[in-house]
Amino acid sequence: MSLKVPKAQNLQLFKDGYKHLSGLEDAVLRNIQAVAELSDLVRTSFGPNGRNKLVINHLGRLFVTSDAATIIREIEVVHPAAKLLVMASQAQESEMGDATNSVMILAGEMLKKAENLLIMGLHPSEIIKGYELASAKALSELETLSPSSLPSPLTQASLATALKPAIASKQYGYEDQLAGLVAEASLVVMPPNPKNFNVDNVRVVKIMGGTLAGSTVVRGMVFGREPEGIVKKIKKAKVAVFTTALDIAQTETKGTVLLKSAEEMLNFTRGEEQQLEKMFQEIADSGVKVIIAGSAVGELAMHYLNRMGIAVLKVLSKFDLRRLCRVVNATPLARVGAPTAEEAGFVDVFETIEIGGDRVTVLRQLVEGDAEYDAGSGGEKTRTATIVLRGATQNRLDDLERAVDDGVNVIKALIKDPRLVPGAGATELELAKRVEAYGNGLKGLAQHAVKRWAQALEVVPRTLAENALGGAEGNEVVSKLYAKHEGADGAIWGVDVEAEVDGTLEATKHQILDSLAAKQWAIKLATEAAVSVLAVDSIIMSKPAGGPKIPQQAGNWDED
Repeated sequence: MSLKVPKAQNLQLFKDGYKHLSGLEDAVLRNIQAVAELSDLVRTSFGPNGRNKLVINHLGRLFVTSDAATIIREIEVVHPAAKLLVMASQAQESEMGDATNSVMILAGEMLKKAENLLIMGLHPSEIIKGYELASAKALSELETLSPSSLPSPLTQASLATALKPAIASKQYGYEDQLAGLVAEASLVVMPPNPKNFNVDNVRVVKIMGGTLAGSTVVRGMVFGREPEGIVKKIKKAKVAVFTTALDIAQTETKGTVLLKSAEEMLNFTRGEEQQLEKMFQEIADSGVKVIIAGSAVGELAMHYLNRMGIAVLKVLSKFDLRRLCRVVNATPLARVGAPTAEEAGFVDVFETIEIGGDRVTVLRQLVEGDAEYDAGSGGEKTRTATIVLRGATQNRLDDLERAVDDGVNVIKALIKDPRLVPGAGATELELAKRVEAYGNGLKGLAQHAVKRWAQALEVVPRTLAENALGGAEGNEVVSKLYAKHEGADGAIWGVDVEAEVDGTLEATKHQILDSLAAKQWAIKLATEAAVSVLAVDSIIMSKPAGGPKIPQQAGNWDED
């Protein structure tokens, strides 16, 4: 007979205020529930017919968008397990710039399928093993699915075709115009070696008014403000960029000056004025015709610059200033004075034009073929293109900008890896079919997890169908697609969001092609996020720092 070992009563492991949740019910299933909630939130915004979310962030700023990256960035998720999912989708955003929503809904669906297995009694480690096997199999099968790739001499038509599906998922109905604008802007800045393509060289300027049809691409940089002085247009000009204020330096201490006569009063500021004039005369003598100011410009300084015929443009964004320095090939100066030959930049055309009632400043670099081009002009140039977007409201312009941003990132991804796979959910369904078959051939408990992982991939075509054709259509379209995928060329059948025939279409025939690399990353990151959540068996939360919260009196924003 064994001795009874007395248990210690009230064993305190953590400080007061700690929360400790462990076990299947308290930790794992609660985590899955939180992730499923977040996944369902963005799921209705997936695909061309995805609905918009109206998000008001903590600063009271309004967002109306169906872009998952923007939604999850602004809603400030606090649940630790859901944060893992947010991190996975942010990794997708930084790596590919697109398919963030795919990561969210795939990871959410994988965890929902895992929940059933956990309740049936499978251990999380078996599910993790199965999910990793399924992911490896899907990634190897994905490599064999690539029917086409981006044509090697990049043309505007071929780029626009590759961009359309990515842009259509954000701005359905406007994808032709937007894809054309993005393709044109990207070709303007495309370096001789496309692998060095920099997304930062394609800028967006939003000007309210008009419609999307009025949007244009400008070779160079556009700033939504007029120059400060009276000089509005200059050609072939030397440029100086200053980050400091162009004004008389203020003294650190206050002083009192006793003026004894009218003459002293008249001469009081003359010394400062002469010093300022001498400084700007030096700048003018060095050949500078355009000054870009990163800070304030004083009235007296403006007077001298106007007299010397120097154009002044204020650029208050440090990012735009940095980009502008790269375009005009100048060095930003922290002192006010004449720049050296190496520090000064060069611009072919500096002009003010009117777009829809707004006067904007354009800095253009001319290329061969332009009417004003002169072979002897300028030095080394960084090519930049600006897409001038037009729209009725600020929210509309913001959403168009997000679609353009996705399009530019898709081009960068396709230059790295030009392989394309059928879109419209065709690839996911084909992978689901192949991984399911692979799972049927496995032995042991992991086979159940592999099959559930395959079923989770069905969420992509099902969600596309549900968002476009209504909730009841999802299962019907998925079963039709399974029947079509049994054929010899079945891998190309996807969801027809317009449902002209039976809700299915040939993706390759309709030029609905997605980047293979984006799909690879989405599958990899979604599986990693799901596995990370499943591997957690305890949640230990410390007491938040700080004193008690002050109760807020403000009512809800929608109350009268």
